[in-house]
Amino acid sequence: MTGVNNQLELATFAGGCFWCMVKPFDEQPGIVKIVSGYTGGHVEYPTYEEVCSNTTGHYEAVQITFDPTLFPYERLLELFWQQIDPTDDGGQFADRGDSYRTAIFYHNEEQKQLAEQSKQQLAASGRFQKPIVTQILPAKPFYPAEDYHQDYYKTNPVRYKAYFAASGREKFIREQWKDRKKDEELKQRLTPLQYEVTQNNGTEPPFRNEFWNHKEEGLYVDIVSGEPLFSSLDKFDSACGWPSFTKPIEKSRVTEHIDVSHNMIRVEIRSQEADSHLGHVFEDGPEPTGLRYCINSAALRFIPVERLEEEGYGQFKHLFKK
Repeated sequence: MTGVNNQLELATFAGGCFWCMVKPFDEQPGIVKIVSGYTGGHVEYPTYEEVCSNTTGHYEAVQITFDPTLFPYERLLELFWQQIDPTDDGGQFADRGDSYRTAIFYHNEEQKQLAEQSKQQLAASGRFQKPIVTQILPAKPFYPAEDYHQDYYKTNPVRYKAYFAASGREKFIREQWKDRKKDEELKQRLTPLQYEVTQNNGTEPPFRNEFWNHKEEGLYVDIVSGEPLFSSLDKFDSACGWPSFTKPIEKSRVTEHIDVSHNMIRVEIRSQEADSHLGHVFEDGPEPTGLRYCINSAALRFIPVERLEEEGYGQFKHLFKK
């Protein structure tokens, strides 16, 4: 084995821009270290500019030191496939050129066999219509990239989120790796508009939706999962034609993502549990937050105060006591 104390091992993956290949692995148990760098080429100690020129033969890659007893190599492979388009041999998403191609660099025969088996299983799954072109190659010398490239998602979170979205990677991952069985169930359970909004980031017409002018007291929950999101106590008339709130019930119940669609830069809001697209948040709301959570009615289900207990939301009744 390669590593420290004869327990830790190395895994090396090329998945296009190495900025985007750190965070998914960094969040897993048993991951000791992740280094962004260059490998697979013929130039020693290359610079970023040299690699980008496509003259060195190097790939942008990440090298992961991991504990296989906590996170086996097979799971690393599964996670790797879910970050890339393995059918693209000209780069990844907006990044084109040889340095952005995908590859698995194996460090021993066991890794080689597992990688080849994993690739065959992906090809046989039918998830992709085109051939899987990601290469499986023997590990070569790995050269760490410049310091400013390391842990980029932590050191430059705003720019990282914007790039992750604008490159097309975020949308591809969300659409390509969705649970197909669950997706079919949602298509049966939701209306076409509810599905389009929550699953395809759609937007319903202003002033022609269920809750834009709704004033009843109660709770607004995710139409997909039922997770509680907003309270009528924080709802206000923003004159925009969609239901607007100054804040969610709890900040942790929603996630924020940079949205660069339609030639705009906005902050998208998604539900934490179901990952439903809800709407956007803007900094033009009233006090005390100064925020306007502009939410699609089609992403919500309303539960009036008198039905909270009956529908399993009794813990929120105290919010409406006067």
